[in-house]
Amino acid sequence: MPDISQAKILILATDGFEESELTVPHAQLAEAGATVLVAAPQSRESKGTIRGWDKTDWGKEVAVDIDLERVDPAEYDALVLPGGQINPDKLRLEPKALEVIRSFLTSGKVVAAICHAPWLLIEAGAAKGRDLTSFASIRTDVINAGGRWHDEAVVTDQGIITSRNPGDLDAFCAKIVEEVQEGGHGTRQLAA
Repeated sequence: MPDISQAKILILATDGFEESELTVPHAQLAEAGATVLVAAPQSRESKGTIRGWDKTDWGKEVAVDIDLERVDPAEYDALVLPGGQINPDKLRLEPKALEVIRSFLTSGKVVAAICHAPWLLIEAGAAKGRDLTSFASIRTDVINAGGRWHDEAVVTDQGIITSRNPGDLDAFCAKIVEEVQEGGHGTRQLAA
């Protein structure tokens, strides 16, 4: 994929996503020229939207473009996984979410996870032997899953991008653009 303006990027989230970790990548990637769609499981609270978490309380609702159950990973160039504590914890209980994440991972496409979203990488078997970062409170989870945790704004390993928190969003989004424009990263092996 030589140009971000040709890219189609999927943001996968559900109720309880950290508001800025969805809205900022959505805006910055669209501003860079990518087509950005939001997918959510049908188990969400509202049919057409998902509700964000804004630091200490419920935040804004964001429109859902496609039900997770209808997502075909082959149609997208990259996957973005916002954090928050609630969102990735709910998504890792959704078999279809894990199936979609694994499909992006094994195909070598860009996968970007911020804050608590590396929980999803752990659940999908993508942490073992990889350089990653995350929100500090799940550092031990990353290490216990076999990841090499780094306290850096952005860590990239074979097109898998991770960041720590909303303070890293500009670097996170810039790295997504860079990795998408770099192209595929070959097939990746996942832990059993």
